[in-house]
Amino acid sequence: MGTGRKTLAELLAGNERHIESLPDEYFADVQTGQRPTVVAICCSDSRVAHEGMWGVDRPGAVFTPSNIGNQVWDEDDGERIVDGGILYPIHHTGTDAVAVVGHTGCGAVTAAYRVAIGEDPPGPRGVDKWVDMLVPVVEEALESSLVDADAADDRVINQLVEYNVGYQARSLYVSDDVLDFVDIYGFVYDFQGVYGDDPGRTYLVSVDGETDPEAIVESVPDGYEAAQKSLLYEDVGPGE
Repeated sequence: MGTGRKTLAELLAGNERHIESLPDEYFADVQTGQRPTVVAICCSDSRVAHEGMWGVDRPGAVFTPSNIGNQVWDEDDGERIVDGGILYPIHHTGTDAVAVVGHTGCGAVTAAYRVAIGEDPPGPRGVDKWVDMLVPVVEEALESSLVDADAADDRVINQLVEYNVGYQARSLYVSDDVLDFVDIYGFVYDFQGVYGDDPGRTYLVSVDGETDPEAIVESVPDGYEAAQKSLLYEDVGPGE
């Protein structure tokens, strides 16, 4: 059996386990429609479990579009527009919150960084399109006072990840296509222990377009102070 067929067998076996694990009436509430509470736009990365990071084990709770670099936009005839995977649940299923989720060690941000500093590795057009859309964000970040462009590459990359999350979230917040009542949150999913000692924690780095920890501290519920941390504002801790 070739590698591809072995993978197919593993997929089918996994689905069989999934079927067997489902309780009766598992899909009863979503058979004829969906009303997810949040749309989480995540990076396309096998290490980022879109529903698992929120501890969700039921269908219909999280609308989960993803793309290279957790970008909130797409291009249509040269015009940048908000991605339909985000707008659909907002306009058609009553979803009133968006989570923009980046992650530590992001390959898309790394690729955009390489282009921004003059290294331009060729790639498939379908990938390069998304990397190219990230490059202006990275260039802006490197020119800002928030990113330490002289730091080690892994440090710079993770600061750029956070900057990109804030940029994407802010872009949604000011978009006319996003309804006014929708809350916009930005998170960095850390599975590398970059922000702290709890791999798998999502760190809140943006609320309704705001990234300054002093401004977003009031949004953090009691008991979850550890979920607010920033690599861009390290001299400002929770509640300071």
